[in-house]
Amino acid sequence: MLQFHASEPITGNLMEATVYLEDNEYIALCDLLKLAGLAESGGQAKAFIAEGLVLRNGETETRKTAKIRGGEVIEFDGARLEIADGYDPEE
Repeated sequence: MLQFHASEPITGNLMEATVYLEDNEYIALCDLLKLAGLAESGGQAKAFIAEGLVLRNGETETRKTAKIRGGEVIEFDGARLEIADGYDPEE
């Protein structure tokens, strides 16, 4: 299971959060959007990605199952997700 930690309050469509991979090497991009609550379903997440609406490290990412690893930043619809290896130090 991955940990999702909002580092800033969610205000409208603006959010900054850190996602901790725990013991996982990566997370598929479509799964990340679902985990963060940015997509209601896997199908919706895949559609957002296919439409070129998701940025990976500042570049458009259209691969639905792109492997997102620690150190990367995902941006979508006013949200900025920082991906980190390991566990949330506050847990």
